[in-house]
Amino acid sequence: MTFKCPGSQKFSQPYPENIKCAGCGHEVEIWSDEVSVLCPGCGKAVVRQQGQSCLDWCRYAKECVGDTAYNKYMKNK
Repeated sequence: MTFKCPGSQKFSQPYPENIKCAGCGHEVEIWSDEVSVLCPGCGKAVVRQQGQSCLDWCRYAKECVGDTAYNKYMKNK
């Protein structure tokens, strides 16, 4: 069994969250591995506030979540 750190779970097993649009108040679904989505109510970008992640400092991060998820995170942070 391969160990996966708990901090990487939102990248390797994304889950949906609801965030209110600051423009119109519409609830928007955004997945844990996404940075932003367009609001279907007003068309504005709804951006998730992200703090630092284990992908920022762990030397095994790329190996842990895979190249695709790691590169997507680094591009969008």
